[in-house]
Amino acid sequence: MRDATAGQTGADAPRLDQRPTAPAPDPIAVATGRLARPGLVVVTGAPGAGRSDALRAVADRFGGTVFAGGGLAILRAVPGLALSRAVRARLPIEDGALTAEAVRSRVRGGLLVLDDLQWADPLTLGTLPALAAHCRVLVSLRTPHRLPAAALAALREACDTWLALPPLTPQQATELARRTAPGLGAASLAEVVARAGGVPLAVETLARHAVAHPESVSRQPEPDDAGSAGAVAHAVADALADLTRPARTAMAALGMLRRPAARGLLGAGVAELVDAGLVVAQPDDGGGTLIAAVSPYVAEVAAGLLGSDERAGVHRRLAELVPDAEAARHLAAAGDDQPAYQRAVAAAATAPTAGERADLLLLACGLDGAEPRPAVRRDAAAAALAVGRPRAALRALGDAVDADSAVLRGEALLQLGEAAEAVAAVTVVPDAAEQQVVAARDRVLLLGTLGRDPARAAELAEAAARRHGRPPEHTGLRAALAAVDAAGRRTGWERELATATAAAGAAGDALAARWSAWLLVETLAADGRLAEAAENARLAADACGSDLAYSWQTRFLAAELWCTALRGEQLDDVVRRAVALVDRTLPAVAHGYATAAAALAEADGGLLASARARLGARPARPAASVAGLLDWVAAEAAWLDGQPEAVTPLRPAGRAPLLAGLSQITGRWVAYDAAGGDRAPELDGAELAAPAQATLAAWQAVAADPSKVTEFDPAATAWHDVARREEVRCLLAHGLYEADASRAVPPLLRAEQVAEQAGLVVLLGRTRRALRRHAVRRETRGPRAGMELTDREREVLRLVAQGEPTRRIAGLLGISRETVETHIRAGMRKLGAKTRTEAAGLALELLQ
Repeated sequence: MRDATAGQTGADAPRLDQRPTAPAPDPIAVATGRLARPGLVVVTGAPGAGRSDALRAVADRFGGTVFAGGGLAILRAVPGLALSRAVRARLPIEDGALTAEAVRSRVRGGLLVLDDLQWADPLTLGTLPALAAHCRVLVSLRTPHRLPAAALAALREACDTWLALPPLTPQQATELARRTAPGLGAASLAEVVARAGGVPLAVETLARHAVAHPESVSRQPEPDDAGSAGAVAHAVADALADLTRPARTAMAALGMLRRPAARGLLGAGVAELVDAGLVVAQPDDGGGTLIAAVSPYVAEVAAGLLGSDERAGVHRRLAELVPDAEAARHLAAAGDDQPAYQRAVAAAATAPTAGERADLLLLACGLDGAEPRPAVRRDAAAAALAVGRPRAALRALGDAVDADSAVLRGEALLQLGEAAEAVAAVTVVPDAAEQQVVAARDRVLLLGTLGRDPARAAELAEAAARRHGRPPEHTGLRAALAAVDAAGRRTGWERELATATAAAGAAGDALAARWSAWLLVETLAADGRLAEAAENARLAADACGSDLAYSWQTRFLAAELWCTALRGEQLDDVVRRAVALVDRTLPAVAHGYATAAAALAEADGGLLASARARLGARPARPAASVAGLLDWVAAEAAWLDGQPEAVTPLRPAGRAPLLAGLSQITGRWVAYDAAGGDRAPELDGAELAAPAQATLAAWQAVAADPSKVTEFDPAATAWHDVARREEVRCLLAHGLYEADASRAVPPLLRAEQVAEQAGLVVLLGRTRRALRRHAVRRETRGPRAGMELTDREREVLRLVAQGEPTRRIAGLLGISRETVETHIRAGMRKLGAKTRTEAAGLALELLQ
């Protein structure tokens, strides 16, 4: 017998501690080749591995008659049932030899296919070796199973090839999930693939479940769920029932741990799980071996099969064998709240990151059967605030009324954007409290007042400086004083914020350090210093990520993406990353920045329908710091879409010189397109970023004297290192207002070049329309120098070359039809092709 697992003979099959490095051959091709002559091929695989699909694929390739049947779970005791179903005839079941001859006489040169051999009766199993000597026989066998050892040995002895279906690669699983659920977001897609573990049916089930229940992607479908998810979970549960008790317990333990584990942690059932193909070995960092579930989903189902008492017992056993941090969670799951509380508090004291410390302390405060000490509640709230989880901090504090708790409650309300409530929360702290508590109170008062009344905040800052000195010893208050300086744009405010951030970091005050870094990023972006803001945001995001402070990390990542989108750089990458962020549960501020970045990049790139839909789904009351930003992006998208009547530029909230200028510039373009309509209202007294000021001055100059059109040129230069899209609009305005073709064409050509390089599809189209007014056309096309196809453009053009229609490509890649067309147009532009077919052909040449 030849064992074709991973393309190796039985003697060379991989050991538990040795994973094959060579890619496995295509099992369908292997089975088809072996069935060119009489013999028995056995296809095995875990539940959902695709055994039935594999049998159908081999049968489809067979040139002769196919006789298909198989076992049935509820009729497994009926003699010869699987064979009778295949040949469609009654068989002489009283005699095995006569049964084999009756089947052989019907099959002859055809192909006998038997599915679900694990449910076959003894007569069918005993007949297969005799049939294999004369007929082509293809069967599938689920692992685990309960075939008698003697029957299994005879089957292995008789078979020509024993094929174990390999799991899907991550790329294959991702493609399958996209085909199953085209609308699935990137984050949900990644989680589906990770949980399914390469099992095709699990990929399809979890993908559908994620679309139907986006709020609970991580929740496992239960066997009693309605629909396909419950049916698949039930099938997996039925297969796991064929394992012995130790193997089921080991599989359940993997599901409870949600990670690979040492063999000793799992007990005596590991070898059976390896034989069934449900687990594999992985090397660990210490040179040992860990056991991992092939499909975490199957392990989760195994855990769900345990009764409540049995599950609690496994949790308690695991708690004895794992570190305190994991032990606390297992004890909590077992209902042992007091021991869980003690282990969680002990583990928090040595937690390596702020994120883990916050998780453990919040767990300790959330146990119904344990009463946390007040100090633990305050520590939990402080840890939650340090990682950006203000609501969790408020839950941890409960109804505590002491001064320390009042300050922490105020910090949490500040993070939630509820400034007035934050100020009210800390007013209960008297001046006679400890100096550090008073300093923390004054910090909340300053920051809570700053957004609503900057002048009052400046007065409070002076009072705080007199009370605590400048710089004060309290790093949080020092950061708040720097924030007041930044709001007033006092000389050296950048240095003050940077040094406050460094001081807070050195003192271990993660909350003050992150808050200061965030204020620095927002203030730089508001002033139009987008490159500096993006770089500071990236560095801060990296630092937060290493400390598992994910909520703060997403804030900085979203702000970086917004700055990059507004600069007109890497628009495809911005859309991909921003959409992946929006697909997650985010703080309101992070969600606002990510939505604005994705929508602006989509609108500039020509995906106007997607941008409109994204903006239409934004919250009715977004976070105050991003409300004006989202309003401007919505206005800009409407203008780009040729709907000036839908544009209602609003004055941005707070001090935002760049956004105030952009709002006025959009209003100018709306007035221009309205062909004599009312001019957009001026924002009297608004402080504007220098490039915006130069642009608006050019508009005013041209309105008074059309010969002043050249004033758009220095404005375009001022935008060059700030926002390429605004550089294009200044050059476009020059070309549109200039009547003389010889003077209008040069700025328009510059606008075309910048727009094409940046991927500003809509502005590029408008620029070319302006060029055509001056008889400048692009009849002869050639590849654009320095413009490489993106990976997605190559993928789309490859599918076009294969003859796939737009609708099919959209389904395969999980994107809209409009997005497909945009990628095709972008590829045509970059390759200098006149048609999509020509672009596809040129792309294939590049890929070869």
